[in-house]
Amino acid sequence: MRITPVTPGTRPELAEIEAGIQAERGRVSLLYQILLNSPPLAQGWEQLLTAVRNRSSLPADLREMIILRVAVLNRAPYEFEAHVPHALKAGMSQEKIDALKDLTAAPAAALFSAQERHVLALTDTMTRDIDVPDAVFDAVKADFSDHQLTDLVATVAAYNMVSRFLTAFKIGH
Repeated sequence: MRITPVTPGTRPELAEIEAGIQAERGRVSLLYQILLNSPPLAQGWEQLLTAVRNRSSLPADLREMIILRVAVLNRAPYEFEAHVPHALKAGMSQEKIDALKDLTAAPAAALFSAQERHVLALTDTMTRDIDVPDAVFDAVKADFSDHQLTDLVATVAAYNMVSRFLTAFKIGH
């Protein structure tokens, strides 16, 4: 790890931010301990990621599938492992979770519905290529409302931010 985490409870000026993180997350994880080095960023990050994860119009299993796939693509094992329990709780099978590591394997494609494959194509394109061709976007657009599309794209974007933050600081490596 390239930066020193802030141990919760050691800096009184962070008590309110830590309490907010604790209330939303149930704990102050290593990621948030790193973020506490920048109190305004930690607070804003918690609010944004809480909206993306806990107030999304997307079904929980689809949201977690996106998060896990982004973690794989960005080589962020800490993020992947942190979200496996959430994915299982949301109803994703272990087989699907494992398949997210290599979508080119023959059985992987058969595990995912057409809608999930469209979402995975968007996730991969946004993460790897940045620019999303109309064909990829239109396939996803057919399945979701504008509200859901906004939440979907924001989920991919936000978890690219998370995983890139984690990998830059070598958190969980």
